[in-house]
Amino acid sequence: MTAVAPSDTFSIGGDLPVHRLGYGAMQLPGPGVWGEPADPENARRVLRAAVEQGVDFIDTADSYGPVVSERLIAEALHPFPEGLVVATKAGLTRQGPGIWTPVGRPAYLKQQVELSLRTLRLERIDLIQLHRIDAEVPLADQLGAFKELQDEGKVRHIGVSEVSVAELEQAREIVEVVSVQNLYNLTNRQSQDVLEYATEHGIGFIPWFPIATGDLAAPDSPVADIARELDATPSQVALAWLLHASPVVLPIPGTKSLEHLAENLGAAQLRLSDEDIARLDALA
Repeated sequence: MTAVAPSDTFSIGGDLPVHRLGYGAMQLPGPGVWGEPADPENARRVLRAAVEQGVDFIDTADSYGPVVSERLIAEALHPFPEGLVVATKAGLTRQGPGIWTPVGRPAYLKQQVELSLRTLRLERIDLIQLHRIDAEVPLADQLGAFKELQDEGKVRHIGVSEVSVAELEQAREIVEVVSVQNLYNLTNRQSQDVLEYATEHGIGFIPWFPIATGDLAAPDSPVADIARELDATPSQVALAWLLHASPVVLPIPGTKSLEHLAENLGAAQLRLSDEDIARLDALA
């Protein structure tokens, strides 16, 4: 079964083709993205099912757990099948559930990438992303740490997360940036200008928190109406809208549930009409 196979692909960095519906591994650890999950074997089952259903792009971070998400991915999927891209991030530290503190010192970032290589059992990370810009450290130093690792063959491509257009332009003056990961979904389009910039320049745009229908999923909402008309769910409509938004968009819905995984991946086969898109665009 390859639920995502009908979806088109995007080539990260020009040499990593992936289906445009991936899997985000942030929800795998315990509450507050902290500690072990209540059922680690279920987490591993979900990861294996995602790959079995055609997912070839998994997004994680050293801070998810911390370490827990990366470790579960390695336990479930290593040795990784050919063509599977595992992207991770560094630059946020954890002091407890729900607490995230940016740290961009070069020595720290390089240490964390080395630890991610060990945890994921990889010799090279296909995509390393600066999880957050640390305002206390020059951006050139933060991305420069990744560039050094790239030159050493330990990192293939470099991305950034939660940046403005100006910050993305600044980052591109320092390194080749192949992806940007910002909050963006049907009900929160604050990064619309970043998406448009990424589209213009062929940069992968990874919307985190891609499913956020909220009140719009109420029975009388346009999202629910369209879902009923298409025999789909509001979550599938929200993901299909993202896939339609731009050919560079790579949604990464995450879940701990096999049922929700199958539901999310089913969005790749959902086709929205121009009228559907217009109704959804009007919700902004």
